[in-house]
Amino acid sequence: MSNRISAKKMALLVLFSLLLTLVLGLWLPEALIFCAKLCGFSGASVTYGIVLVYLVFVLCVAVPALPRGSVKIEGKTVFITGCDSGFGLDLAKYLHTLGFTIFAGCLLKDTNGPGAMELEGLKSERMKVVQINVCNDEEIKKAVEFVKMHLKEPEAGLWAVVNNAGISTFGEIELLSLETYRTVTDVNLWGTIRVTKAFLPLIRRAKGRVVNISSMFGRMCNTSRSAYCISKYGVEAFSDCLRYEMHRWGVKVIVIEPGNFIAATGIMPRDSVIATCDKLWEEAPEDVKEDYGKTNFDHLCSVMKSYCNSGLRDTALVIKDITDAVTSCYPYTRYTPMEAYWWVRIQAMTHLPAAISDRLYIY
Repeated sequence: MSNRISAKKMALLVLFSLLLTLVLGLWLPEALIFCAKLCGFSGASVTYGIVLVYLVFVLCVAVPALPRGSVKIEGKTVFITGCDSGFGLDLAKYLHTLGFTIFAGCLLKDTNGPGAMELEGLKSERMKVVQINVCNDEEIKKAVEFVKMHLKEPEAGLWAVVNNAGISTFGEIELLSLETYRTVTDVNLWGTIRVTKAFLPLIRRAKGRVVNISSMFGRMCNTSRSAYCISKYGVEAFSDCLRYEMHRWGVKVIVIEPGNFIAATGIMPRDSVIATCDKLWEEAPEDVKEDYGKTNFDHLCSVMKSYCNSGLRDTALVIKDITDAVTSCYPYTRYTPMEAYWWVRIQAMTHLPAAISDRLYIY
């Protein structure tokens, strides 16, 4: 599946390249030369500049990623939150097969959750399941102590923390309660901050990695997803600030921005969507109900129900990118594992003027 997506992305890039060629060849040089002459520059310098910029663009599109080396895995340890299911569960199992010692943080470890039981069932000395609620300071403290206690070389520190735990919800702003905003942000943003701050001393000691799982909705917004977008935008800002501060310590901070993996992770099951719809309408103020109307509200719920089985059905793209972030000697700052449609949309919404991107995707 990843090859098919790459082919789509490449086709779109080639199409964009052809369009850019037409633009550059038909009118841009003349316009720039005219402006350059008005400013006292020679026309030839503008032409050479255009050719150079276009050459760099083509090289960035056509040349495959250069080898960036891999770190030595033996003896390295990784702490992952949200290993009960989805990305976290798959990542814990995959990194374990590579030879890492994994501390798999599970919300339901103490209640014998299926994800925790599956990982414990591996009966491996390199797979240690840890109870952690990222909203609970005491559990985070205990998790840090557990990791310190089980590190074979505590002075070497912890190689990586992957902040994966997260929840999602939906609802238009007038329909969402402040409590919902607090709940989503407490897990997705404050949970990431709490866990990172708790483990940073160990990460600094190892000159290791902090890998934060954001989302494409950490870079662009969408209707009915404000609570989730706010939390993920916060993760992006936190990660950028942390990257600046950790540079002098040799710690790399990486952001993963997955596209639509609802079907693969089950993060929005149909039963949950139905329950959320009932709760939103029940708790909405009467004047809001009157203005929105039950018909329009039911349409919103139908749209959200259709998302339950949407997107990619395999987490492989995300696991591949997180693995690269953990193992590469020179990881990228951001990874965008997603379908071609979402990749193009995120480029448009983050680079085009809002008046244009809004027309394309919102209005």
